Amino acid sequence: MARKVVRWFLVILYLAAGVAHLRTPEFFMAIMPAWVPAPEQVILWTGIAELAGTAALAQGFSMPLRRLAGWSLAAYALCVWPANINHMMIDQGANLAYHVPRMILQPILIWAALWASGATDWPRRSKPGAAV
Repeated sequence: MARKVVRWFLVILYLAAGVAHLRTPEFFMAIMPAWVPAPEQVILWTGIAELAGTAALAQGFSMPLRRLAGWSLAAYALCVWPANINHMMIDQGANLAYHVPRMILQPILIWAALWASGATDWPRRSKPGAAV
């Protein structure tokens, strides 16, 4: 049951993030590291990736597809971490109540995508054949 709750939390989170990337790309442009090539296209495709991951994570009929979504969303969260760090640096230490929890939660978000999708059972192994 906990895995299902986390999975649906991630579905809602990534759905909102994907829509935000597509509707308000200017916010993401402002926090994009300068070294990222073609930032407008990166923002567009990250929004599309979030929505695709959301759809694959939400579906209930294909465990391989759901696991692929977990791995993909975990990799995505890792790849956007530099933009989150850049955002914190742009703010120059202001708004630490927002940035510090965000930095701490990023690895948890990565793990949550893997665990909720059934890609990992860490820290506990479930019984073989256990439902996800």
